[in-house]
Parts: sequence; structure tokens; C-alpha cells
Amino acid sequence: MPKASELKKGDVVNYRGAPHVIKKVESKSPSSRGASTLYKIRMNHVKTGQKVDESLKGDDILADIDFERRKMQYSYKDGDGFVFMDDEDYSQHALSASELGDDQLYIFEGMESVGGLIVDDQLIAIELPQSMIMTVVDTAPGIKGASASARTKPATLTTGLVVQVPEYLESGESIKVNTEDNRFMSRA
Repeated sequence: MPKASELKKGDVVNYRGAPHVIKKVESKSPSSRGASTLYKIRMNHVKTGQKVDESLKGDDILADIDFERRKMQYSYKDGDGFVFMDDEDYSQHALSASELGDDQLYIFEGMESVGGLIVDDQLIAIELPQSMIMTVVDTAPGIKGASASARTKPATLTTGLVVQVPEYLESGESIKVNTEDNRFMSRA
């Protein structure tokens, strides 16, 4: 059973009788002497996707949940569902667009493996890598002489995700995007 101070992004815990995936952990040190450090934890219910924010003390304990992390590969889209195949046993699991939330903007044909969280032989969530390389399909024409620290412009990527990119980028270029905050990192 992990303490609140030991939690990290991607852990799965039992919170109020249901499995939740930890999305973000922030530590806050109060200024008064003798006060304990507080951990602000954002987690999502694995089945409904409902977000929960909770502040816990460092020694508060959350119950573990029995789960597996498996490498999966995106296979195809079936109506509203996204079908993933387990790399080890080739079983197929589906998640709906609502279960994926914003993560669906990073799913495309031929993408590399993603992590799958499996509870009771059912895929409950996927874990994207920290960054992904994607192609710009639509943006305003590049401006010659624009520097890397200059203004930005919106660019639409292959999956429909829109990110702000430097003015010198053009359609057809590959870029590296941070999956946590949807920000341009660099050219690929």
C-alpha cells in the first residue's frame, strides 16, 4: 500500500472503493513550522474518467489495486471505439472515445507501442509516452527569417490536434509534441 508521498503519475490505486489512475502529483510545503507536507493529487476514475482532486498528507495510505501494465499497439477504429492489440498474447481490447478523452488526439495509424493498464483482463486506460513525433498537415505558410523564439501560429496535426508552433514551420514537417501539455517541443 503506497503512501501519498510515494505516488507517481501512472500508478493505479483504490480510492473510495474504485480504481483510479494517478494523473498528476504536486507537493506543497506549508510555511508554518511543524506542518506536514501536503500532496495535491489529481486522479481519474478508470471506468468513468471522472476527475478527482484530493489533498493528502505524506503518510496517508491508499490501497493498491491488482493491475498489469502491458505493451499494446493501436489496431483500428471501430465506430466510436479504438481497438488495441496486446503485443504479448495478441488479444484485442477496445476503449471508447470518452474513455480515452484527450489521449485520442495522439492515436494514429502506425504509431509505436503504448502502455495499457489492465484490470481483471480488461483494458481500462492507456499510457502515452512523454513525447510523440507527429506531422503538421495544415498551418499558415512559413515566414522566412522568423527566429525560433519569435511568435507562434496554430498548426493542425494528422490526428486533428492543434498546437502552437514557431512561424518558420510549414505543412508536411514532423515535430515533437509533449503529450502532457500539448506543446511543441522541437522539429523531429
